[in-house]
Amino acid sequence: MDATEAAAVLARARQGDSEAFRSLVERHSRSVFRLAYRMTGNEQDAEDVVQESFLRAFKQLGRFESRANFGTWLYRIVANCSVDLMRSKQARHDQVRGDSLEDMLEMPAADAPGPERMAQSAEIQERVQRALRALSPLERAAFTLRHYEGRSIDEISAALGLGTSAAKHSVFRAVKKLRVALAPLRSVES
Repeated sequence: MDATEAAAVLARARQGDSEAFRSLVERHSRSVFRLAYRMTGNEQDAEDVVQESFLRAFKQLGRFESRANFGTWLYRIVANCSVDLMRSKQARHDQVRGDSLEDMLEMPAADAPGPERMAQSAEIQERVQRALRALSPLERAAFTLRHYEGRSIDEISAALGLGTSAAKHSVFRAVKKLRVALAPLRSVES
């Protein structure tokens, strides 16, 4: 879908065309899920965030300003829904458990590493997930947008409703905390 066609679909969706909105959902659902999954670390939570995000987007579509980028606006909703979910879980003292990278990739048996390498990989993956869960929701959102989604600082600040310097600072704090938390892994690699 080119930019002109996307703008037309968005305009129809803003006028209440449910088919046009469904087209927007189909176009953005993978990237929205990917962001939600990386922020929550849990497939079920990510699905809940995606559903809530599209519901909020549908309800607030009339407030969307056409001069803005729809994807950035939607990412902001996803980031906010993810942060809301993480804060509510944190308040209930629940532990968010992330699926391992190996489960997501489902490596073929012929290419599977040996038991020692798998054990080391699982340990590293668990430490990374633990370190990500230890970040504040805002730091985790900023880090995920920057390092997993490849978003610019301007896009991060727009998505999270922060000033540019606050977005940079959130990414910087997250990286700094992750470096400290993951420092023991450097000796494992050597």
